[in-house]
Amino acid sequence: MSATKDTATRRRILQQAVLATGAAALMADKGRAQTGSGPATGKEPAWKHLFPAGFRNERIKTPGAEINAVIGGAGPPVLMFHGAPQSLITWRLIAPELAKDYTLVLCDLRGYGDSSRPPGGGDHSDYSKRTMAVDGVEVMKHLGYGQFRMVGHDRGGRVGRRMALDHPDKVTKLAVLDIVPAHYLYSHVNVDFVRAYFHWFNLLRAEPGPENDLKVQNDAQMARATNEIQLEYLRNNTDPASIHAMCEDYRASASLDLKIDEADIKAGKKIQCPLHVLWAATGAMGKLYDVLNIWKDEGVNVTGKGLPGNHSLQESAPKETLAELQQFLR
Repeated sequence: MSATKDTATRRRILQQAVLATGAAALMADKGRAQTGSGPATGKEPAWKHLFPAGFRNERIKTPGAEINAVIGGAGPPVLMFHGAPQSLITWRLIAPELAKDYTLVLCDLRGYGDSSRPPGGGDHSDYSKRTMAVDGVEVMKHLGYGQFRMVGHDRGGRVGRRMALDHPDKVTKLAVLDIVPAHYLYSHVNVDFVRAYFHWFNLLRAEPGPENDLKVQNDAQMARATNEIQLEYLRNNTDPASIHAMCEDYRASASLDLKIDEADIKAGKKIQCPLHVLWAATGAMGKLYDVLNIWKDEGVNVTGKGLPGNHSLQESAPKETLAELQQFLR
């Protein structure tokens, strides 16, 4: 047998073993109580059956939080963070194929999904992207990974950006989906941005105003929800603690995170690892901004491409998003 075929055979055997072990772990977890998670509904969370057999669940403690993670596949590790107001199920359409080549670590950000919901810290520091980046590093450390690739959509991409800046020895490649840096958006405010992203300003109001508004809005959406994915997202997004956490996430972006970014920009700090940017070509980001050129100011090796679909590329254009990630992550 050639060296190439022998390597491929060993890889298939390893993947089968990992999948078999993970399947048993996930099945065992189905009866386990969810600590620090969303409101009890009497039904198991949909993420427990939306991923292939072999994906397993772990709850991993980090400084100040407990992160809900689903892990599956075999190969080099890839950490994946979702956006707001979503959860790790956002990767369900592309994870099965990616898992053929990588060990995927899909996490609910603190405050989202079934991760714990810290209160905010008064100064919103519980939801600073610096704090949330540490969650990712600690999760990967717990799993035995000192270096890893990272993919982040929306808020998860903002955390990934901060992770690459704060922990350049950990992140070997970074892909971000349908965002430009928050500091750019807040320093280039115009009426088109306000109209497209009104929530960026509305959620900054002092509590409980935005929280109360979102509770009414999300409860109404829950009453109209017709499919499992909508219900799974809203299972957490109707929880007052989760709603408060998301508001704190946005408040942190417009306060503490801006100060951190200002210091980095002044120091000339840039993302050193390869950075790949994807965005919805006909979405708000693609229409309002020169996305790729904005990101080229953030890193030293930046590539990117506009794709069909809407803001949630991994759900609206999974085939195209998967192909781009496969090409970049290899």
